[in-house]
Amino acid sequence: MDFTTLQIVWFCLIAVLWTGYLVLEGFDYGVAMLIPFLGKTEKEKRVIINTIGPVWDGNEVWLLTAGGAMFAAFPAWYATLFSGLYLPLFLVLVGLIVRGVAFEYRSKHPEMSAKRTFDWMAAIGSFVVSLVFGVAFANFIIGLPVEPLPPATAEATTTLFKLTPAPYLLQLFSPFGLLGGIVLVVLFLFHGSIYLVLKTRGIVQERAKKFAATIGLLAIAGGAVFLLWQNIGIHPTGVLGWVLLVVAALGLVAAWWFVGRGWRPGLAFLGTAVTTLCVAAGVFLTMWPNLGFANAPGATHILNAATAASQDSTLFIMLIAAIIFVPIVLAYTIWTYWVFRRPLSVDNIPDEEHEAAPAS
Repeated sequence: MDFTTLQIVWFCLIAVLWTGYLVLEGFDYGVAMLIPFLGKTEKEKRVIINTIGPVWDGNEVWLLTAGGAMFAAFPAWYATLFSGLYLPLFLVLVGLIVRGVAFEYRSKHPEMSAKRTFDWMAAIGSFVVSLVFGVAFANFIIGLPVEPLPPATAEATTTLFKLTPAPYLLQLFSPFGLLGGIVLVVLFLFHGSIYLVLKTRGIVQERAKKFAATIGLLAIAGGAVFLLWQNIGIHPTGVLGWVLLVVAALGLVAAWWFVGRGWRPGLAFLGTAVTTLCVAAGVFLTMWPNLGFANAPGATHILNAATAASQDSTLFIMLIAAIIFVPIVLAYTIWTYWVFRRPLSVDNIPDEEHEAAPAS
């Protein structure tokens, strides 16, 4: 493969990893945000938590893999983003830590007050991570302003970049950025509530079904505004962008239709999964080839896929490793979901809590 083809392949692989993370961890975040609201008794809350107990930490591996792939394939992209967006990423890490601690320690505390605290920790941590990622991806569509740093030495041959102005935090919360954060939170709530309809029975399923019918309308309305604003006003992406928009809209409407009538929750879940996939694909479509950056007009040095990529030999060796290990990871993920495919109800929860933490 030539250097340009390798860049395209690795950008697509990174987009796939991020999309897998958003689709899988999306319902996970949605379920966690709903724990304090849909679970009225201790058994009902344990049902909700146990639906994601076997998979939530595995879903987070997609985030780690996506970050690692960015670092290895496009180190300048990784370095500019992670240094320029240090404060938002700090919020993401705090949210991930808080929700992880909540899941691991909830079953180890017999006091109900402690359990309620951990429930809110899981919900708030999931909300923070979802909101920050939604704001961040909306800003990738807008384009993050970058400028080259002066060389550290006269012999320096590599151009480094930084976001400007620095620190770059308040600039993220533009109207479009805030809308992106809110829409992603609502989409994850819809995705998670449908997952609960699919994975539970009894009173928890009924509450999840009612919630999904309501939040689905908000997801349809918010998603329509966001996607139309993106494709008309912010970053038009041509015919392919409109195709992704239409498919995303159809996925949301189909999901709301199926779950509202109690038909085939599996198809409803597929609808929100397809919507999440299409939204993520639309975001990455706007990021090629500038990787979500907006270079200064007329700049001599620019940051894009060609200037941010590793050497072609590095990309080729990594591609061989990806061809070997990605199918293994996918097979293991599918096997995990198949093993834990059966729905749960309060009848499956013992009166006394003897089981291990949800992550076990």
